[in-house]
Amino acid sequence: MYKSVTIKRGKAGWGGPLTITPTDSRNKILCVTGGGIHPVAQKIAEMTGGIPVDGFSTGIPDEEVMVAVVNCGGTARCGVYPKKKIFTVNLTAVGKSGPLAQFMTEDIYVSDVTEDCITFADVEAVTASVKQVETIASQAKTKAQAREELAKMNAGKKKNIITRIGIGVGSVVNKFYQAGRETIDMVIKNILPFMAFVSMILGIISASGIGNIIAKTLSPLASTLPGMIGISIVCALPFISPVLGPGAVIAQVVGSLLGVEIGLGHIPPQYALPALFAINAQVGADFVPVGLSLGEAEPETIELGVPAVLYSRLITGPVAVIIAYISSMGLYS
Repeated sequence: MYKSVTIKRGKAGWGGPLTITPTDSRNKILCVTGGGIHPVAQKIAEMTGGIPVDGFSTGIPDEEVMVAVVNCGGTARCGVYPKKKIFTVNLTAVGKSGPLAQFMTEDIYVSDVTEDCITFADVEAVTASVKQVETIASQAKTKAQAREELAKMNAGKKKNIITRIGIGVGSVVNKFYQAGRETIDMVIKNILPFMAFVSMILGIISASGIGNIIAKTLSPLASTLPGMIGISIVCALPFISPVLGPGAVIAQVVGSLLGVEIGLGHIPPQYALPALFAINAQVGADFVPVGLSLGEAEPETIELGVPAVLYSRLITGPVAVIIAYISSMGLYS
C-alpha cells in the first residue's frame, strides 16, 4: 500500500515543501547521484512503498518517475527534472541556479534534503498535492486543445508577403532579445559567483600556506606526463567519476590550485594545457543518464550507454592528456 510523504528543505536549502503521492503508474524514485541508491532515496522508497532506481544503471520512462533525487551543484540536473514536471529533491544546498533555473519552482523543487527532512504527509497536504497534479495535467490538456483549435482556424489561410515579413522579423528580434536577457541573468547568477568563488580560493591559498603543501603533493604529479596520465585515470574511474562530477566543483578547485602553482613557478607552464585535461576527465560523468534521457533514448539504450560512456573515459582521458601535451610543445619556448 502506498503512502504519501512531505519533503522539506534543509537549513540552507530552498524550495518545497513537496508532498509526494505515489500511484501504480508513477511509483519510481529515480536516484541520479552517482553512488548507487542514496539513503535519502531509500528512505523515500521505504516510507512511500515506491521503487528506488539507480539512474546510472537502469533507464526508466519519465512517466513512471515519482521523484528524482540528485546531488547537483547548480548546473543542469537540478533544472532538467523540474522542466519535465518531475518532483526534484536536491541533496545539496542549491537554489534557482543554472541555465534551467526558470523551471525550478518551490512547488516542484527542494534542496539541501537529508533523511530528517522526510515525514509522512497529513491529509490536507495529500489533498493539495493531488490537486496540484490534476491542475498541471489540466493545464497541459488545455494548452494542447488551444493549439489544435488555433491550427484549425488558420488551416487553409495564406498570409500575404507583408504579414510574413513582419512575423519573421518580429520572431528574430524576440529571440535575440530573450537571448540577451538570459545571458545577463546567467552572468549574474552563475559566472560572477564563480569568479568570486575562485578569488576566495586563491586568497585562502595565498594566506594559509596551503600552496606549499600542494607544491609537495600535486606539483610532482602535475609536472610530468606520466603523473598527469595517472591523475586522469583516477578521475575517470567509472565508480569515482560520477561522484567527482557534480557541479565540476572538484575540477574548479584543483584547477585554481594548479593555476597558483604554475604562477609561482612550481609547475612548468607547458604543463598547463595537459593538466587541464587531466583534472577534467570526470566532468560531465554525473550528467550522462540525464543527457541520454533528454535525447529521448530508450531505457535499454540508457542502461548500456551510461557504462559505455563512463568506461570510455578511461581511454579518452589519458589520450586527451597526451594530445594536449604534444600540442603544448614549443608554446612557451
